[in-house]
Amino acid sequence: MKRALWVAVAMLAAVVVDARKPNVIFILADDLGYGDLGCYGQTMFETPNIDALAKRGMKFTNHYSGSTVCAPSRCALLTGYHMGNAVVRGNAEMKPEGQQPMPADTYTAAHHFKKSGYKTGVFGKWGLGMTGSGSDPMQMGFDRFYGYNCQRIAHCYYPAWMWSNGEREFLWGNVSSFSKDYAPDFIHQETLKFIRENKDEPFYCYYALVQPHADMIAPEEYMQKHRGKYLPELNYEEDYYIGQPEGHAAFAAMVNILDDYVGEVMAELDKLGIADDTLVIFTSDNGAHEEGGADPEYFDSNGVWKGFKRDLYEGGIHVPMIATWPGRIQEGVVSDHISAFWDFLPTVAELTGEPLPKPVDGKSYLPTLLGQDIQAEHDYLYWEFAMKGGRKAIRKGKWKGVVYDILKRTDAPLELYDLEKDPGETTDLAGEFPEVASELSTLIKQARKPSHLDKWNFPELKKK
Repeated sequence: MKRALWVAVAMLAAVVVDARKPNVIFILADDLGYGDLGCYGQTMFETPNIDALAKRGMKFTNHYSGSTVCAPSRCALLTGYHMGNAVVRGNAEMKPEGQQPMPADTYTAAHHFKKSGYKTGVFGKWGLGMTGSGSDPMQMGFDRFYGYNCQRIAHCYYPAWMWSNGEREFLWGNVSSFSKDYAPDFIHQETLKFIRENKDEPFYCYYALVQPHADMIAPEEYMQKHRGKYLPELNYEEDYYIGQPEGHAAFAAMVNILDDYVGEVMAELDKLGIADDTLVIFTSDNGAHEEGGADPEYFDSNGVWKGFKRDLYEGGIHVPMIATWPGRIQEGVVSDHISAFWDFLPTVAELTGEPLPKPVDGKSYLPTLLGQDIQAEHDYLYWEFAMKGGRKAIRKGKWKGVVYDILKRTDAPLELYDLEKDPGETTDLAGEFPEVASELSTLIKQARKPSHLDKWNFPELKKK
């Protein structure tokens, strides 16, 4: 039996390596909820282009983000580590512009693609280190970068500048008015340009869109399409974010833009004749948010899931994922394989046939994509979040363990949920199944190692 499994794995690797190395486009939405897409249940507005991806490829129903907020989720995606081992475990601002950098020796998916002969580009929001630091995109394996280095500045859709590689590129229409040059359009055009310029060689395009993250703002031509359709309208009043007064229309308009961008990427692949040579993956960095005029309750943005962004209940981390690769991924397939962001790097390794330099937490989901019966499963998935009182969560099979308020009390209890029978996490079963609760509590303690930054450590691991 073991020999048969080894032969099957070897045959799969040979098929991938011997074929033309596929292009990979990873499209990451920002704060898009599981229920914000038509193919995942949204009924109040349409997402025809993303829905078309699901029809021509595979839709995952048990996929998880790396974290419940932006920077650590992206870190998990690029490095293959869950939040117990990741080098970035929270959002941490650096002045004047940027976030806490990853160590300069961090190995990323982009490094691995380059090692395998790919051209690499990242477009949109980086959020993993200041420009000029060792964690600048150009130092983390990317040949091309255009977009926002700082996620805080990415809250503005009409900024004064974008970063083009290591140089500021001013958007002069915004220097005085902050209302003319819609930055996502510039990012989108640079993304399409990168695809066109590299159509004849394998490329990795990481397209980190900023929609529908707050600020809730969309150009007027999109607002006209949605204004007055989602009543009673949410009349947002400015606080930290500027927003638009018609919050419902603005949110739907932003998802509309996101969907149009995805459609244009797919149309470009068809036009260039490289769609069959390209694996496209679409997902979101965490669950739906509530800031700047967003109203996830109104749109049922998280479907049956409990909680939102910054939660470790399903609503904060259970995200959509769709993958398409014509001729290789079967059309119209729905997969319940349990996977997470940290699986992307080992998937890249198996896809390219280039082994990883050291083990990571992820497990390749390439067998699932290709319809193979040899898919490795996780022993468990783990998350933590050192803000909002301190939170940890673990999933092992159908069981989900959640612990809140860790920073307030050392004896914070573990809540236990059966996700097969209770996906909305409504009934705590810790008292009914103490053995399972004890097992998950033990795994939570074993799943993490201390962070190199004390602000991301919980009390038992803080440096003395």
